[in-house]
Amino acid sequence: MFDHCLYFNTVSLARQLERAWTEAFKPFDLTPSQAFTLRAVLRKPGMLQSELAETMKIARATATRAVDGLEARGLLQRRPNDRDRRESEVHPTGAALDLRDDLEAASAAMTTRFKGELGAERFRTFVDEIKSIGASLP
Repeated sequence: MFDHCLYFNTVSLARQLERAWTEAFKPFDLTPSQAFTLRAVLRKPGMLQSELAETMKIARATATRAVDGLEARGLLQRRPNDRDRRESEVHPTGAALDLRDDLEAASAAMTTRFKGELGAERFRTFVDEIKSIGASLP
């Protein structure tokens, strides 16, 4: 029925991926959104919340809520930004640093799994293509 519908097929795929990534991050008691937010900050400690929103391709308000949740769990902390007092820097806590290697390993395992199921070249081509499509749409 919806064979040629971009919306239907991408949302269907997103639901499948959400289930798989939810399972991958379940041992950490993190949702995929929380885990990817944490991974972004672990890769670039001290990033501004606006940078986090841009990195995650989410609204600033959504990034603020994500940081609020991870801060409440003791995984992230905000610090004043010396260059612009209107924005805070986001830093991982010691507890987040303790999770870093395991989060990266869980993520790598998922990537390996999907490359195995789809084939490495098809996986790479697909990811490149969806990034390009996303950049082309408003």
